[in-house]
Amino acid sequence: MTSPQPHRAAPSRDHMETAVRRYFDACNAVDRDLFARVLAEDVVHYLAVGMRGPIVGIDPAVERWGADVAANSSSWVVDGVFADEHTRTAVCEWTSFKPGLGTVLRGVEVYRFNDAGLIDEVRVYYASRRDDTVPANELEGYPYAERGFAT
Repeated sequence: MTSPQPHRAAPSRDHMETAVRRYFDACNAVDRDLFARVLAEDVVHYLAVGMRGPIVGIDPAVERWGADVAANSSSWVVDGVFADEHTRTAVCEWTSFKPGLGTVLRGVEVYRFNDAGLIDEVRVYYASRRDDTVPANELEGYPYAERGFAT
């Protein structure tokens, strides 16, 4: 049995924003070591209905995202990160390119940070109901390119 971690000061906004960006680097690289630098071992990823979630733990997350990269040549881009040290929460708006499916997905994830400054919860929300029959899942009418989002 391991000892509980001592209480630490809340992670700073910069720490949380950097951790989220490194999380996306880990997703794109499918690199367990990178994931372990930012995720708690018992991290929980909550997914949209029908996506076989939640995913609990680093290794299942690496396996899941790695399978998506292998099958669909998927990659993720961070469009913006917003963090609040008082609630130990960060929010990231992202774009996912899936060339193997010929689709683009957009969404937002909410991250909760533990006392050690690691992400222990990820809540995944899509910009719209996921529809694999269309080439891009986006907010209707939103000016993605004009606002500097990856297209």
